[in-house]
Amino acid sequence: MALAPPVLLAPLAGITDLPFRQLVAGFGAGLVVSEMVASQEMVQAKPGAREKAELGYGCARTAVQLAGREAYWMAEAARLAEANGARIIDINMGCPAKRVTSSSGSGASGSALMREPDHALRLIEAVVGAVSVPVTLKCRLGWDDATRNAANLARIAEAAGVRMVTVHGRTRQQFYKGHADWAAIAEVKAAVKIPVIANGDITDTASARTALARSNADGVMIGRGAKGAPWRLAEIAADLFGTPAPDVPKGRALAELVAVHFEAMLSFYGPVLGNRMARKHVGWYLDCAGDPAGLRRRLQTETDNAEVRRLIARAFEAPEREAA
Repeated sequence: MALAPPVLLAPLAGITDLPFRQLVAGFGAGLVVSEMVASQEMVQAKPGAREKAELGYGCARTAVQLAGREAYWMAEAARLAEANGARIIDINMGCPAKRVTSSSGSGASGSALMREPDHALRLIEAVVGAVSVPVTLKCRLGWDDATRNAANLARIAEAAGVRMVTVHGRTRQQFYKGHADWAAIAEVKAAVKIPVIANGDITDTASARTALARSNADGVMIGRGAKGAPWRLAEIAADLFGTPAPDVPKGRALAELVAVHFEAMLSFYGPVLGNRMARKHVGWYLDCAGDPAGLRRRLQTETDNAEVRRLIARAFEAPEREAA
């Protein structure tokens, strides 16, 4: 399975929805991945679940990430995602959140599955057998430092038909503390023939270059580095893999991009929820472009969408920003 360029957007809860993925893909990412969606909730059409996985018809280089513990629900969700246009199904065995790894509710999933490789294999086989599109896997180095088994999980996943593995360079017990151990990903790369993608603390060209050198991975996955900068993946791809450099928007062009993103959020979520969901994105755009005095608070509290549109123009179209 080859991705060009091998610079991928990480699944981020509450962030990598369809409007944001479309922006990132439009700049030239190799792959964009949906927010993690619980397989059983997706099949049972729980409120919000299918929206997380919604790709839109005809969208290339897109993947839906599924989480769960029951083979039946994982397979059914994969079939549903494929029927709705998913080009790739990604299995989550890397999420460290307690609500996901806890044994309460529907049972432990995410990175907790790394403690149960036999059960993890059954889930992988169920998903691979359910769809005709490629299936990929995202995991961590292991549950903790005493059980770093990512290489073994990658081997059994490859044997079961998984086409690519992404490894976050931390254990589950580390959550997001310390620094990702990119060198440890090299063991996974050496264990399999399928592509391996390095993830964790990769936010710009410099960190991506270092991660690739230490991990020997085939590509990188970017998460928080893309917040407020949907062009960031294309920048990294241009620097490292020679793809066309993106035209990074400034001044009026940035105002237009933020406005387009805002309208897409309103269309996707509706005028009320869309306004609330867009606020964090507007805040990240302000972080990247500079923070005009007095406008941040207004932009992130205003409920009148017409006024938000006017404020976006004021915040991002200032002449000094055009020249910056």
